[in-house]
Amino acid sequence: MRPAAPARVSETEVPIPSASNCLPGRPAPLGAQVEAGAVNFAVYSPQATAMELVLFAEPAAPAPALVVALDPTRHRTGPYWHVAVPGIGHGQAYGWRATGPRDPARGLLFDGDKLLLDPSARAVTGHLSYDRRAAAAAGDNTARALRSVVVDPTLYDWEGDTPLPRPPGREVIYELHVRGFTAHASSDVPAAQRGTYAGLAARAGYLRSLGITAVELMPVHEFDPQDGPPGLANVWGYNPVAWSAPHAAYSSDRSPTGPVDEFRDMVKALHRAGVRVIIDVVYNHTAEGGPDGPVLSWRGLDNRAYYIAGADRARYADFTGCGNTISANHPVTSRLIVDSLRWWVNHLHVDGFRFDLASTHTRGEDGVPLERPPVLWAISTDPELAGTALIAEAWDTGGLYQVGDFPGGRFGVWNGRFRDDVRRYWRGDEGTIESLMARLVGSPDLLRGAEAKPSHSINFTTCHDGFCLRDLVSYDRKHNTANGEGNRDGTDDNLSWNCGSEGPTDDPVVAALRARQVRNFTALTLLAHGTPMLLAGDEFGHTRLGNNNPWCQDNAFNHLDWSPEAQDAGLLRFTRGLIAFTSSLRILQEDRYWAATSPGHPGDISWHGVETARPDWSPRSRALAFTLEHASGSQLVHVMTNARPQALDFALPAEPVNADWRLAVDTARPAPADYHEPGSEPAVAAATVHVAPHSLVVLISRRATG
Repeated sequence: MRPAAPARVSETEVPIPSASNCLPGRPAPLGAQVEAGAVNFAVYSPQATAMELVLFAEPAAPAPALVVALDPTRHRTGPYWHVAVPGIGHGQAYGWRATGPRDPARGLLFDGDKLLLDPSARAVTGHLSYDRRAAAAAGDNTARALRSVVVDPTLYDWEGDTPLPRPPGREVIYELHVRGFTAHASSDVPAAQRGTYAGLAARAGYLRSLGITAVELMPVHEFDPQDGPPGLANVWGYNPVAWSAPHAAYSSDRSPTGPVDEFRDMVKALHRAGVRVIIDVVYNHTAEGGPDGPVLSWRGLDNRAYYIAGADRARYADFTGCGNTISANHPVTSRLIVDSLRWWVNHLHVDGFRFDLASTHTRGEDGVPLERPPVLWAISTDPELAGTALIAEAWDTGGLYQVGDFPGGRFGVWNGRFRDDVRRYWRGDEGTIESLMARLVGSPDLLRGAEAKPSHSINFTTCHDGFCLRDLVSYDRKHNTANGEGNRDGTDDNLSWNCGSEGPTDDPVVAALRARQVRNFTALTLLAHGTPMLLAGDEFGHTRLGNNNPWCQDNAFNHLDWSPEAQDAGLLRFTRGLIAFTSSLRILQEDRYWAATSPGHPGDISWHGVETARPDWSPRSRALAFTLEHASGSQLVHVMTNARPQALDFALPAEPVNADWRLAVDTARPAPADYHEPGSEPAVAAATVHVAPHSLVVLISRRATG
């Protein structure tokens, strides 16, 4: 049985009106809307036979202060249930209970004993008493359930802040985990703010000094940490419980609406530093998991609308590897997703979104891919999202891979082919030259369509999934036993090379080669045409000790160590310098595909091998050079790469004859000689350049090339 609602509310609690004072309300907008002296609540649930709005006098109260049983003759319009409650407002904790048929064979999973989160919730509370198991077991879970919170967006002072426009040149993205970024005691953040939005805001100056233009935050929506292996927690957050509510555990202010305001404060601080905010959104599945999972929200309101059913309607089609798949192209779900995106942009000033497993959003209600998926076109053409960055992880676990033809027109894509082809090249694999050339010029062989641009290719060597950069050059195989799954989780296809020894080493030869390889990957990622993305911590050598899937590790695997002894200061200087160097190259800032130079036809790029204008296309080739020339003639860049275990001498281009070549980068040289600041580059007078094994050299000429 549910706990009975108390007859009276103590003076220390929020006063709750009686049910008799409630008004019919309106079916729009969905969620909780603060109005003059009241809050309008509305939710979609066409198959429900009864609906209750549950209000709490205190966010953590075990029992409700008021349960409003909605009269369908007054509080229902078609498939929508609604009620207006006077005398309450911002900060009010609430939930829904929906009663209806429970018929798994028909995809109906109502459970009137469960307190449900509002799918449109803007804030969530109740974390200290929350128990995931209670939401999956029989019986009432009110005392141990998460609660939605009413948010009035007009109460926050943005102080003139607005979403930042895309920079005039190239975006440089930096992927990070909010908690992991400052959780370590060395983060130079007050203890109470470590691992929080406030902690990230406090490090805005570091981000600005690094030279990146945008952070891409791993999931910051409310998620379920209890959805993890025994004894561990879900740390990365790819299991949402509320799409539009900032994750409360990332806030140092744990009041019901505190996380919303602290998130906004963080956005303001980052914007002041000139850093855009892109968030990783997970609209492809939820923390409700498979058919035996908890009833938290969507499942208990309209399981058939929100999820794609399998051949057996009692089970889900799983194109995510997480037990369920959101039916994003159902009209109601599509609208809910678009409304969520608008909320993040209009009221939290987010500048862009990275859509996790975005290919699931191309699937229809039956799971079959659609040529023109309504939800993606609704997002890309929505006027309120017109200035918002849209990035797709263009694949899913059901076999879709759409990096080359992701629908929607204006989406950028995480270019997994860039990652793989660059890794293969620097590992010394054969047959990599042609694919590497395509990746370096913005992947026009992959990105098709009239709207395609180089900036749509998000070029990365590492991301949260897989090895971090230091581990990529230190391990041949994953070491994931700490995750509690017998080392079965995480990919085995790492395309990594440990440079001669597995894991930590005292061998100076191996250490030097690893340092060279890390710089090779960093340099080529930043020199390639497109939008580069770096993983937080890679710039100073963070290690996960070979764990390529630390999604459940709230410890040193994910917590960046900022102490000087843990950081490679030379690598940090190199990375910061390369970001500044490539950001100064005008040819990389122009969002157009390059034309290749040919005899009698000057272009933007010319290809070479160890001999000029003669690239080696053979399968055994592991050397490539190229020259970039801006149309103005004011900048000339020559890049030489050698993935062989032997040194090579590269001839310099004979044209233009008055090029004033200077050494900007040599990854084989120890810091600080690996990168030279503008104006300090030594002259290169010889006609050839010696390029050490497994290294990259960059020359620049800033003299006009008449």
